[in-house]
Amino acid sequence: MLKKVLLGLVLLIVVLVGVAYLLPRNITVTRTAQLASSPDIIFPLLETPSEWPQWSPWNKRDPNMKITYSGPPSGQGAKWAWTSESEGDGEMVITESVPSVVVNFELTIVGMGPPSRGGFRLAPNANGTVVEWSMTADMGNSPMGRWIGLMMPGWLAKDFDDGLAALDAYAKTRPPGEHIMGVELPGAALVAPTTSPP
Repeated sequence: MLKKVLLGLVLLIVVLVGVAYLLPRNITVTRTAQLASSPDIIFPLLETPSEWPQWSPWNKRDPNMKITYSGPPSGQGAKWAWTSESEGDGEMVITESVPSVVVNFELTIVGMGPPSRGGFRLAPNANGTVVEWSMTADMGNSPMGRWIGLMMPGWLAKDFDDGLAALDAYAKTRPPGEHIMGVELPGAALVAPTTSPP
């Protein structure tokens, strides 16, 4: 009987490992929200690492997170690293910053494989700004990583939605900034979501 149980467990592990390699290695999550403030107010809150604790969902979950900043205070090359019991240890660096239009970053979480790449796109409209937050994560070759990747889009989607809502609320408290003209990027215009997120 014990031999059959052990054989069954071995077969189950083999199946789980085999299925894991059929799962996608890279996962991408994108969320979009209508924010009330203009791009020149929102943009500095995204390209300045020291502003992230005011609205980031990860900081909200761990107010005791220990953070260190390096590089320029904002824009390309601005970097912050953190240690957290609940959110893990990691670092983020701004890799591209186009005033009032785009902020791209690279995110590394200790023990979570290769760095993830993400960014924000801002598009002004009559109601303020449509902000798109996206990120692509490489789950690596580990079977466990592939299974985690299957669940990660749901986790990140909620975090992004919460973060964009907090960003909207925080931006409303900021004084009007100097208007910064951005550049128009090719591609489809951002459109505010018309239905509630799942």
